[in-house]
Amino acid sequence: MLEDSPHTKIDTVLGKLSRALEAGDIDAAVNLFQADCYWRDLVAFTWNLRTMEGQDQIRDMLSSQLAAIKPSRFRQDEKEPAGGSDGVTEGWFEFETELARGYGHIRLKNGLIWTLLTTMSELKGFEEPKGLRRPLGAEHGHNRDRKTWKEKREAEAVELGYTTQPYVLIIGGGQGGIALGARLRQLGVPTIIVERNERPGDSWRKRYKSLCLHDPVWYDHLPYIPFPENWPIFAPKDKVGDWLEMYTKVMELNYWSSTTCKSASYDEDTKEWTVVVDRDGEEVVLRPKQLVLATGMSGKPNIPTFKGQDVFKGEQQHSSQHPGPDAYKGKKVVVIGSNNSAHDICAALWEGGADVTMLQRSSTHIVRSDTLMDIGLGDLYSERAVASGMTTRKADLIFASLPYRIMHEFQIPLYDKMRERDADFYADLEKAGFLLDWGADGSGLFMKYLRRGSGYYIDVGACDLVIDGSIKLKSGSGVSHLTEDAVVLEDGTELPADLVIYATGYGSMNGWAADLISRDVADKVGKCWGLGSDTPKDPGPWEGEQRNMWKPTQQEALWFHGGNLHQSRHYSQYLSLQLKARMEALTTPVYGLQERHHLS
Repeated sequence: MLEDSPHTKIDTVLGKLSRALEAGDIDAAVNLFQADCYWRDLVAFTWNLRTMEGQDQIRDMLSSQLAAIKPSRFRQDEKEPAGGSDGVTEGWFEFETELARGYGHIRLKNGLIWTLLTTMSELKGFEEPKGLRRPLGAEHGHNRDRKTWKEKREAEAVELGYTTQPYVLIIGGGQGGIALGARLRQLGVPTIIVERNERPGDSWRKRYKSLCLHDPVWYDHLPYIPFPENWPIFAPKDKVGDWLEMYTKVMELNYWSSTTCKSASYDEDTKEWTVVVDRDGEEVVLRPKQLVLATGMSGKPNIPTFKGQDVFKGEQQHSSQHPGPDAYKGKKVVVIGSNNSAHDICAALWEGGADVTMLQRSSTHIVRSDTLMDIGLGDLYSERAVASGMTTRKADLIFASLPYRIMHEFQIPLYDKMRERDADFYADLEKAGFLLDWGADGSGLFMKYLRRGSGYYIDVGACDLVIDGSIKLKSGSGVSHLTEDAVVLEDGTELPADLVIYATGYGSMNGWAADLISRDVADKVGKCWGLGSDTPKDPGPWEGEQRNMWKPTQQEALWFHGGNLHQSRHYSQYLSLQLKARMEALTTPVYGLQERHHLS
């Protein structure tokens, strides 16, 4: 093996890091990092989701955690060859702590660590029953009291929540709650998922009929069961709903549909929640130890208040309530908003024969779907990536290995290339009066999503209708008031309307905590989502991770889980391991507990 080969470089640094950490020599470990360095840890060292930036933050974390975590055996993953380009060497490694096994990614510059990702893979002694630990299923031999798998499942469904209590209660049975429930099931954590809709997948089925995934299939797999190879690249909403319903059944989740959470309170003495739910008309009191709000980062509608809403004689709907275009042929519709839902709804209404106007009050980032798939996602999530040997797990970890502090630097060149490729398209949009932006620093869609969760549209055709005037556009003015039959803008323009749709997004997830638990608890936890980038709708200070998501919060035993299908899949692993560790009473010293800087 050549001394300057990527493999040898990684081996050398990992060996030094392992020896320093095992010896408790913090200075020696820190000196392996360059001055401009990042260590992102997903649970393994911090029992948290934390990014340490610079040597001082790394030293502080190790000073706090090293004695309790006891890391060891850092070794290169020989199945994944090391590589390098542009002066950066990168590779993969395995490691252990006293309680867990981990996996990581490393980048070197000039022989020193630039970025380090450490993630918890599994808890020792509590491994998932897969591979060589796969359950037998059949019970060979003879037993007069034998119960079938079906009888055992039926007994569990009857008892859990009544004669026995779940350790975890997940409120919200969409993709996030289902993915987390599947992870917890495999870890043997008694869990109930409560969902107000009648069937798993209804949160998709009940949206406007043109809704489909804007992210491609390779980005959207759920844990354990990937979509089949002939699954469409962009799945329609009802197909997604059916998949979630199937998944819930075959993964044997305890899923309480037609169930509404009425209240929740935490007893600091017993360390237990009391949660009152209405299950199909029956009041049930549950007493879980851990409560997860998986109501979705797009769960609590933002409905603006305008003068005259009470006198308007037509219909008013939030985009989440819009049933689709069928009842509005020939009607005048004003859609307030210009992001994903607004475009989808406007296009469907136009197809259904409505006279539709989009009201754009502030600029929107637009990227064409084909271009985004090719330039933005193609290396990690595409058929091309699969053909080159990319797996979903590896893609997720590569994405996770880039610290948020510098991620925009990698995104800006990609969006510059997209802007150049589709220059004529953007010129046509601006000529139509559409207000475009590329994010606060030109870093485009992913950073906008991570910072604020809004402000963009992945174009799958609606923009052509804006360009040619089929969807009427009014931009740059806010709403003054509503009359009996119109939306009146601040510039005096009147937009006649039979229907007003508020495609105005969603509030912070801690709003659900205010509704279900108390305003005090919601304020104690603070705002969910965002990085603290001090860009629009993402106020500082800098956090370095998503606020309050998938990690401990200021309210003991309260957790938030949400995001797109990719995040539901990836981060459910780390949340499930945190919950399992607590169920088994393992020592979980949390480093850098999330501080509250903003109420919502």
